[in-house]
Amino acid sequence: MEEIKVERKNLAKRIAMSFFGVIICAISVGIFKIAALGVDPFQSLMAGLDVLIPLDFGLLYIIVNVILLSFALIFDRHYIGIATFINLFLLGYITQFSYEFFQTIIVNPSIFVRIICLLVGVVIICFGSAFYITADLGVSTYDAVALIICNTWKKGKFQFVRPITDFVCVILGVSLFLIAGGRAAAILTIAGAGTIITAFFMGPLIEFFNVHIARPILSK
Repeated sequence: MEEIKVERKNLAKRIAMSFFGVIICAISVGIFKIAALGVDPFQSLMAGLDVLIPLDFGLLYIIVNVILLSFALIFDRHYIGIATFINLFLLGYITQFSYEFFQTIIVNPSIFVRIICLLVGVVIICFGSAFYITADLGVSTYDAVALIICNTWKKGKFQFVRPITDFVCVILGVSLFLIAGGRAAAILTIAGAGTIITAFFMGPLIEFFNVHIARPILSK
């Protein structure tokens, strides 16, 4: 009986960590959008779709993720968990709310302020990702795509496949942005320094927060 109580408490803590991690990540994306110096590869795709398709970002995010969820359910549902659905239904709307809120307090930011926002966004997204990953209750539908290609289809190693899926997202996002009438000069707002940083340099910072904050909280 005592073991069951412990398991329930542990599950409740992991669910809470997943909620917290997704919320923090969503807020960070709003900050990235204020910085307008590039977002992570998947959000580059979403930014291109957001310009092309006249829907609220929150609803559009759910539609795209439902499509990716269908892919995961067909080929390997092992990667789908509670956190997957938390991400699916919350991240888009929280990102939209955060961006609209930050626009009211950071009006016409200078390049210095935008760089500060970018750096803050990187730290926050890594902090949130550490909680989300440590909770281990499923991955995002986008993460599942690369994992299925590697582990289910055996088509390559993750460290090679993931950069390819990221590259495809960025190319699609930029292409959709231009098709929708976006200015070439504005491409760096969805595929810029922030995209490079999140694609290649997030790992060490996420692991730092994992080791020093997320894992100790889960183990207590």
